Amino acid sequence: MMTSVMVFAAGLGTRMRPLTDDRPKALVQVAGRPLIDHALDQVDGPGAKVVNTHHHPDKLADHLVRRDVTVLREDPTLLETGGGLKNARPHLGPDPVLTMNSDAVWTGPRARATLEAAWRDHMDGLLLVVPAARAVGHKGQDFGIDADGRLTRDGIRDMAYTGAGLLRTDLLSDIDADIFSLWELWRPMLAKGTLRRSSRPPWFGSRRTRPTGRSTSPTSSPESVCLSSRPISSLTSS
Repeated sequence: MMTSVMVFAAGLGTRMRPLTDDRPKALVQVAGRPLIDHALDQVDGPGAKVVNTHHHPDKLADHLVRRDVTVLREDPTLLETGGGLKNARPHLGPDPVLTMNSDAVWTGPRARATLEAAWRDHMDGLLLVVPAARAVGHKGQDFGIDADGRLTRDGIRDMAYTGAGLLRTDLLSDIDADIFSLWELWRPMLAKGTLRRSSRPPWFGSRRTRPTGRSTSPTSSPESVCLSSRPISSLTSS
């Protein structure tokens, strides 16, 4: 499957200060490696790869100079996730596009492999989710799952979005705004019933991570770590 990739790395990382005072969030280190390297490992494979940047953009661009990626600077205004994807669309290959937040660290099966194995042509979007009851530090419940396996915002919301997904981008043409969230792309998919979910396999686990000093490390031997600035969180599935 020839999948193009969009890695979101333009965030200010305000909730990870002071670690982000002198660097982009994507260069904060976890287990001795920058977050962006963990993210790119998750999406490695054929196809175009785009990384957006805004906060300390030169530092991220310098770090990625030896990587086969296109770096897009959002200046002077952050475009948010949907706007960033829309801005990157000319650099991306044909749909679907794999979208990946850069503030997550994983072990076990790669997010790309999990999503590509679950993708079907009738889908407009496929999000990697985990049960919200097993998400530590994650605020709110993002989605529920209806009787047909489709993601929904109606009824009980018991699933948390991990930050990785596969999306068709043609609906971006219907959005006039330049600055907007991926939610603006997901909503029409939800309305049509074409936004589906893939879950982490049973052996996916996590350990809480604490940001201290210049890098972060798991508080116990990790099976998997998920790190977010909204706030820092760890996700597990059963």
